Amino acid sequence: MALITPFKEDESVDYSALLRMVDYLTQNNVDFLCVLGTTAETPTLTEYEKQKIKETVVERVNGKIPILLGVGGNNTRGVVEALKKDNYNGVDAILSVVPYYNKPSQEGIYQHYKAISEATELPLVLYNVPGRTGTNMTAETTLRIANDFKNVIAVKEASGNITQMDDIIKNRPEGFNVISGDDGITYPLITMGAVGVISVIGNAFPREFGKMVRLALQGDYANALTIHHKFAELFKLLFVDGNPAGVKAMLNAMGMIKNKLRLPLVPTRITTFEAMRKILNELNIRC
Repeated sequence: MALITPFKEDESVDYSALLRMVDYLTQNNVDFLCVLGTTAETPTLTEYEKQKIKETVVERVNGKIPILLGVGGNNTRGVVEALKKDNYNGVDAILSVVPYYNKPSQEGIYQHYKAISEATELPLVLYNVPGRTGTNMTAETTLRIANDFKNVIAVKEASGNITQMDDIIKNRPEGFNVISGDDGITYPLITMGAVGVISVIGNAFPREFGKMVRLALQGDYANALTIHHKFAELFKLLFVDGNPAGVKAMLNAMGMIKNKLRLPLVPTRITTFEAMRKILNELNIRC
């Protein structure tokens, strides 16, 4: 579950709402929480806020489910220093994105993850999202990293390239897994051998979306597909105005949080919000 960061009307972090979200998710059968990832609007948070959010979530979860913490960037040395000096008590694994903006070569990506993997004993999950980073980590590079560094245990794949994902799944070493980074393709990706998803829509529908994932993993594709189709229209609305604007609008319509983001991100358009509200009403979700 890619946990959001709720904000108050003045755009300060709403820690009370954050605790409500953590309770809501842990009480509705999520398998783990991904903290301080893309969906958390992490680039807009101060270092103090990031540390406090991590500590708040770790304390509330209290070991009930694993915590995957986002620690990444385009400055390899900075990421390495953070992994060496920060406190990771209560954190079970690290999610680290492919370096963005400076557009490294495939060799540069490999060396980046080599340095990160050698800086921590925690399990490491790669995160490939070329739509945000500007650089695709190829299947060849992913598999090279997976084979060379034993604490690299998975990749969150959000390239949208099914052929690439299939290549990784077919040729991965033992103990290395592929996790969907896109709610809309989670069902087909599981049928190909992926092990799950770091979900955005699950913030709003943890029990329902989690049921779809578990059914698919059990091979009950017919019932999983029924749930997948139930959410198909929401998948589209979720990202039409960017992430996490869509899921925050959804959660606001459900009465869970304020519909606030930090610039340069802004809330969804009214038309998107009303379309979501209509579907939520049809799904008998409180609005």
